[in-house]
Amino acid sequence: MDFALPEALTDYLSELDTFIDEEIRPLQEADDNIRFFDHRREDARTDWDRGGLPSADWEDLLREARRRADAAGHFRYPFPAEFGGRDGSNLSMAVIREHLAAKGLGLHCDLQNEHSIVGNNIGLLLMLEYGSPEQRDEWVEALAAGERFFAFGITEPEHGSDATHMETTAVRDGDTWVITGEKTWNTGIHAAHRDIIFARTSGGAGDAQGITAFLVDPQSEGFTVEEYLWTFNMPTDHAHISLRDVRVAHSAIMGEEGRGLQIVQHFFNENRIRQAASSLGAAQYCIDRSVAYANERSPFGKKLSTNQAIQFPLVELHTRAAMLRALVRETAWKMDTYGPFAASQEVSMCNYQANRLCCDAADQAMQVFGGRGYSRHEPFEHIYRHHRRYRITEGADEIQMRRVAGYLFGFMAAGAPKGVRGQAV
Repeated sequence: MDFALPEALTDYLSELDTFIDEEIRPLQEADDNIRFFDHRREDARTDWDRGGLPSADWEDLLREARRRADAAGHFRYPFPAEFGGRDGSNLSMAVIREHLAAKGLGLHCDLQNEHSIVGNNIGLLLMLEYGSPEQRDEWVEALAAGERFFAFGITEPEHGSDATHMETTAVRDGDTWVITGEKTWNTGIHAAHRDIIFARTSGGAGDAQGITAFLVDPQSEGFTVEEYLWTFNMPTDHAHISLRDVRVAHSAIMGEEGRGLQIVQHFFNENRIRQAASSLGAAQYCIDRSVAYANERSPFGKKLSTNQAIQFPLVELHTRAAMLRALVRETAWKMDTYGPFAASQEVSMCNYQANRLCCDAADQAMQVFGGRGYSRHEPFEHIYRHHRRYRITEGADEIQMRRVAGYLFGFMAAGAPKGVRGQAV
């Protein structure tokens, strides 16, 4: 078994570093754009007069970074070559996402908006896998270029992580469907051209079958953004929305009728492994900065790094990062080799462990840096605030552990009690 990264991938990491140095970092530092990355002034990202949404100039800057990355051949990296990509694998994307996050926050990679110069465009990947020929003709190119976006309407106010007890329903009326219900934490809806709404079309509460995905225009009559939910780390683009007799054509169904939970699972697996890699990279950044600072700082006449109280916590974090890196890469390789559902248990292991690791590493970095670490002169409190989110929003720690338990104890196998398979998503 060869654990060495392919030479083509390591060469590509160098190519990305050059692009960041020559194109992205100068853009970040031009025209006071640095205000968005100076954590004392990160308030500049938020439009408080529009419900706490990302400010227009912040999103314009992200759009320009994506445009430059696309022109240089980076943004579409994970997509098939026929759509301008480089056929990037799950393994290569995991390595790239870790590499970019390990550089610290910047215009090259800012997870608050899921922004990266190498696009994590799960909407496009799902369209290629589940979209009809007509849907692909309409959406693929614009999605690939980052010019159009999908939001995901999965979570509901009364059920949270329990996706199978879905109260949003869709009833067929001739050639149209009538959708009624509510969704919360509907991320990115302010800029989305379609919202992938998951609604029950048959079956009962707890059934894995009978949930269908619909491409819904947020401008449709009866579609309302009730509020944007303010968060630990602002700005927010997480909406509570309602659908009151929203009508969509039958052609708006994405994938198979009644098989929408498969799309949810595919979305989670693809997104969670990449997000885990990003959390791993951010954790390694905190560890590396802490080690460097401990080797520089000399209170009481000796370097901090000579104290075992400083050494041992960082050794623990560094060891956890090394073990997690091995599991992330093995899991991504399994997904490439055997399909996106082949390593669902490992995806959950990677995700909840990576998110915990990042929070622990940011917390320890604050401790090593002392008062300065707690201040906004260093990025650690921002990293903590942001990555604390992922211990809930990417599937709560407990949901991920329950999913692993489902495989470990055999509850996810054939013949499991009704609803168990679907709940552990």
